[in-house]
Amino acid sequence: MSRPPSSPCRRLGLRAVGLMLAMASPLATPLALAAGPAWPAHPITLLVPYAAGGNVDVIARWVAPDLGKRLGQTVIIENLPGAGGVIGTDKVARAKPDGYTLLMSVESAVVIARMVTPSTVRYDGLRDLQPVTLLGAQPLVLAGRPGLPAKSAHDLYADMQAHPGKYSYATSGVGTSLHLGGEMLKQKGGVDMVHVPYRNGQQIVTDLSGNQLDLAVLPLSMVMQQARAGQVRLYGVMDDKPSPAMPEAPVLGSSEPAWKGADVMVWQGVFVPKGTPPDIVARLDTALREVLAEPAMRKNFADSGVTPMGLGPQDFARFLRAEQDKFGAIVTQGKIKAE
Repeated sequence: MSRPPSSPCRRLGLRAVGLMLAMASPLATPLALAAGPAWPAHPITLLVPYAAGGNVDVIARWVAPDLGKRLGQTVIIENLPGAGGVIGTDKVARAKPDGYTLLMSVESAVVIARMVTPSTVRYDGLRDLQPVTLLGAQPLVLAGRPGLPAKSAHDLYADMQAHPGKYSYATSGVGTSLHLGGEMLKQKGGVDMVHVPYRNGQQIVTDLSGNQLDLAVLPLSMVMQQARAGQVRLYGVMDDKPSPAMPEAPVLGSSEPAWKGADVMVWQGVFVPKGTPPDIVARLDTALREVLAEPAMRKNFADSGVTPMGLGPQDFARFLRAEQDKFGAIVTQGKIKAE
């Protein structure tokens, strides 16, 4: 028995289905290829723009193994020092935004460098980098040699007002966050101090405890042990509250009202190149905050004078904008250039 001929509607329907399949086929392959393997499919690089053994490098090496475990891939530390962190930070700002290149950087390289060396710093830290997680922070402190007569920030400030230019203060260099912290003290207090830039931060502590320097603006962790041993005088932390790492240290603005609001901290955060997919940024942030929540990690931070922060991408971005405004005002008023 012969088959009945197909109806015109059936033939049209079959042709339409065939046409749809033909049109879909060329599109399906590129879409599947574009999806690629799930991230991360191979090891991740965490670039530290400072030499091995420094504070930033140490924190990176604390964090990297646990971060790798949570992501299911090895996180490899790459040290690329130079130009105060600018060379390594610039490399990440120009890297492919695929989630395989991370940056551990700080306020001087991300926020301040372009302000004080605009002719040589090509990247804009807030425009070219995507903040992931603010890991930790610590306040700067105003420290003095043990032989200074002034016993408190109030006494020191009174002597500064009575004798302009009498005191010098050391920092790790022109245009660093430490230098801008000293400038903030000068600007807010209306006092005159002479800046003495050093290349080696540890040498500052040595000279300070040896009564070779009057004052220094340094991260709390650098003088915490010496202050407790009476080898340096700690006039106060540059924060609006006591430091959890050293709660007995005076708050500078509480001891001397003229310095109220002179708050500067140094911090460490993780960044990726701008344009990194949001889902990768979110997963990195979640993993990093889980690492920070580990008791052993929190102890490492506390013992080193650093307070764990754990700010995610949006809060970290707001924090960076506030940092830019604060440091920008200091640089503009002080006409500070490091070129």
